[in-house]
Amino acid sequence: MTPTPSAADAAPPAETSILSARYRATTLGMVALVSLHAFEALAVAAAMPTVAAALDGLRLYALAFGGTLATSVIGMTLAGLWADRHGPARPLWWGLACFVLGLLLAGLATHMGILVAGRLLQGLGAGAISVSLYVMVGRTYPESLRPKVFAAFSAGWVVPSMIGPAASGLIVQHLGWRWVFLAVPLLALPAALLLRPALSRLQPSPAGDSGNRSRVVRWASGASLAALLLYLGGQQQGMAAVLCIAVAMLALLFCVQRLLPAGTLRLHRGLPSVIALRGIAAAAFFACEAYLPLLLQRERGLSPSGAGAVLSLGALGWFAGSWLQGHQRNGWSRQQLLRAGTPLMAIGIAATLAVLFRTVPLPVALIGWTLTGFGMGMIYASLSVLTLSLSAPHEQGANTSALQLSEALAVTTALAVSGALFALFVDDRPHIGYVLCLAITLGLALLSTLIARRV
Repeated sequence: MTPTPSAADAAPPAETSILSARYRATTLGMVALVSLHAFEALAVAAAMPTVAAALDGLRLYALAFGGTLATSVIGMTLAGLWADRHGPARPLWWGLACFVLGLLLAGLATHMGILVAGRLLQGLGAGAISVSLYVMVGRTYPESLRPKVFAAFSAGWVVPSMIGPAASGLIVQHLGWRWVFLAVPLLALPAALLLRPALSRLQPSPAGDSGNRSRVVRWASGASLAALLLYLGGQQQGMAAVLCIAVAMLALLFCVQRLLPAGTLRLHRGLPSVIALRGIAAAAFFACEAYLPLLLQRERGLSPSGAGAVLSLGALGWFAGSWLQGHQRNGWSRQQLLRAGTPLMAIGIAATLAVLFRTVPLPVALIGWTLTGFGMGMIYASLSVLTLSLSAPHEQGANTSALQLSEALAVTTALAVSGALFALFVDDRPHIGYVLCLAITLGLALLSTLIARRV
C-alpha cells in the first residue's frame, strides 16, 4: 500500500528549522520531555542501591528495574492504538498522568512494594509518552525536518547521560533519595504544556480496523509478563534460570509475532526489516554497554568514574552520528546511512571487546566505543524516520509502537540471556563469561549489517 501523505507533507514547508517560530515551542517541549525521561532513568539507576537499603527491599531490586520495561510494552501498545484512532494528544496526556503519578508514588513510598508499584506505573506512562511523541513528529513536521527532530531527541539523551548519575548522587546526599523521583514532575508538567498548541491543531486520521483492539492489548499484556519473567530469569542461577528464560522466550515469540507487522521475524523487506533492525541493533549496543563498565573495572583496573567516562564517549558518539544523519548534505538516502552505520557499529564493538586481551592498549576501547555510538546514532534516528515515512497517517501509532516494542523486547532478551551465561562463569572463570556475553553482542551487530541490506 502506498502511504497517504500526512498534513505535514501535503505542502512544502516554509520553515527549514525545527526552532523556527512555527515549531519552536513544540520542539522544546518534546526534547524537554525526552531529557527528563532520560534523566529519571539514569538518576534512578544511580540512586536505587540507596533506595533499596532505606526501604529494606533488596529482594525486589530486580523487579524495580525490570518492571518498568515490562509495563512499557503495554503503554506502547495502548498508545499506538489510541493515537491512530484519536491522534497523539489523548495518549500523551494519559501517559504523562501515569508517569507523574508513578513518580509521586515512588517518591512517597514507605516500603519497597509501594515503590515497585510506582515504577510499574512509570513504565506504563513512559511507553505511552514515547510512542505519542513519535506520532506527533509524523503529524507535525514535514519529512524534511524529521531527521533533525530525531537528532534533537538524541541530544536530549546526551546531557542527562553525562550529568544524570552525578546529579543523582548530589540529590541523594544533600536532599534525600525521594527527590530523585519528586523533582521530575515539577519540570515535566511545564514541558508538556508547551505541546498544547500543536496538539490542538492535529486532527484524528481515519481509523483503521479496530475489531482486534482488545486482542492486541491481551497479546501486549502477555508479552509484558514474558518480558518480566525473562528479566527475572536472568537474575537466577542454574536450572531455575534456564527454565525461566526458556518459558519466557517461548511466550515472547508467541506474543510478539501477533504484535509486530507480518514478516518482521522473517526479516521481510521494507517496514518489517526496519522494525527488526531496530530491535537487533539496540540489543547489540545496550547489551555491550551493560558489561563494558564491569569489564573495564574488574579486568583493566579502571575506577568507576573512568569507566563512566568511557560510556560518556559512546553517548557523545551517538549524538554525533545522529546529528550527521539529520544535517548531512551529501544526499545519502536512509538506506545508505543504515548500510554505513551498521558496519561502523560492528567494527566499534569488535574494537571495544579487544580489551579483553591485556596486550591490547586501553585507548583502543575508547576509540571503539565512540565509533560504536557514532554508528548507532546514524542507525537509530534513520530507523525512526523510515518508520514514519513507510506508514500511512492512520498507521503511524501502530508502527511506531511496533518499532519501540521490538527494541524493548530484544534488549530484554539479550540482557537476560547474556546475564544467565555470565552468572554461570562469574565465580570461577569470569574471562569466559565476558567472552560469551560480548560475543553475543558482536554477533547481533554483524546480523544488523545483513538486515540493513533488506530495508
